[in-house]
Amino acid sequence: MFTDYLGYAAGFFTTVSFVPQLIQIWRSKSGKDISIWMMLLFGTGISSWFFYGIFLVNWPIIVANGVTLLLVVSVIVLKVYYDRQ
Repeated sequence: MFTDYLGYAAGFFTTVSFVPQLIQIWRSKSGKDISIWMMLLFGTGISSWFFYGIFLVNWPIIVANGVTLLLVVSVIVLKVYYDRQ
């Protein structure tokens, strides 16, 4: 039980760490300082952790990486969108 709470806490903090970046890109209407390759590699890693959690049926891993994956995809989409303007 403790390990699940620890997993949720770890997932919360690593996931929330993307929110300020997403807000910054949204407000500045620019993603020029974001490395697309880093985000793609990170997204691949997060996707792998997400599916690993599914195979283990480990909800802290599934939830944390599922939400983080959505945030990473959002950062990538905004970066590409603003870079093309």
